[in-house]
Amino acid sequence: MKAYELPATVAANGRLTWPEFQLDPALKDTQVRVIVLVEESTDIDENEWLQSAAQNPAFSFLYDSEEDIYSVSDGKPFES
Repeated sequence: MKAYELPATVAANGRLTWPEFQLDPALKDTQVRVIVLVEESTDIDENEWLQSAAQNPAFSFLYDSEEDIYSVSDGKPFES
């Protein structure tokens, strides 16, 4: 979630000057801090993830020939 903090004042009628929410009348004419929480999309598409990883400089060491320690002839074929 992302959080946004907004300064606001509770008016005599118990409403915030922005946005219009009804609050406890005991808070009238009181300075308050309003924190708005916004849901973020947490689902990352697989293609988006792969593209991001491929372009990330943190993985650039994988292009180094010293990292090529396996060949096609290594291991056994996987059969389902």
